[in-house]
Amino acid sequence: MINKKISVIMSVYNNEATLEKSVESILSQSYENFDFLIIDDCSSDKTKEILKTYQLKDKRVKVFTNKTNLGLTKSLNTLLKSTDISSIIARQDGDDYSEKDRFSKQIQYILNENCDAVYSRAIRTDNNKIIPGKSFYLNKKFLLNFKNPFIHGTLMAKFDSFKKAGFYDERFYYAQDYKLILDFYKNGEKIHYIKEPLYNLNMKNNISSNFKEEQKNFFIKARKNN
Repeated sequence: MINKKISVIMSVYNNEATLEKSVESILSQSYENFDFLIIDDCSSDKTKEILKTYQLKDKRVKVFTNKTNLGLTKSLNTLLKSTDISSIIARQDGDDYSEKDRFSKQIQYILNENCDAVYSRAIRTDNNKIIPGKSFYLNKKFLLNFKNPFIHGTLMAKFDSFKKAGFYDERFYYAQDYKLILDFYKNGEKIHYIKEPLYNLNMKNNISSNFKEEQKNFFIKARKNN
């Protein structure tokens, strides 16, 4: 029976409208052996109050707070450096939510199939379409030349994979997920992509939709650096 510890890391900023559903989707996972590390990146809404409530309700929830807004990259690194280095790392975003068996299915791939990192497909919350669509069946390393085919919120990976990559590259305020997957491949990590959608992805009013040009510029920078 698999009982490896998972450390879930999530950075939030003004996520009061979606935060409860996102957090509940983690706390209700069928796989229960995890810590849930959440950092509030200096929110100005009720995010902090919501997190305090969950911290009091569930001992697995550990809340961190930035005194100033540092952005996603530095916030995630803060959490990574606060995790148990023997654990498996799982990502989650504050405006998305996970399916109940996500952790149990992903960790089986990592431990039973000797993978270093596992991603899954997702369901878009705006139209219920499964993504990636047809491109899921194409070679992922080839697709990385043109786009990021990996949904970062679905990532589960060994701590050592993050460590070998130097964690998230803090030169990348945007497209840090793309830079990370490029580093994984460069380091020879064994990556698996689960066909089943285990995640529900918000595509509206998020970093990707609100900062398309910035994402594109950092995407190009990441390609040049690799």
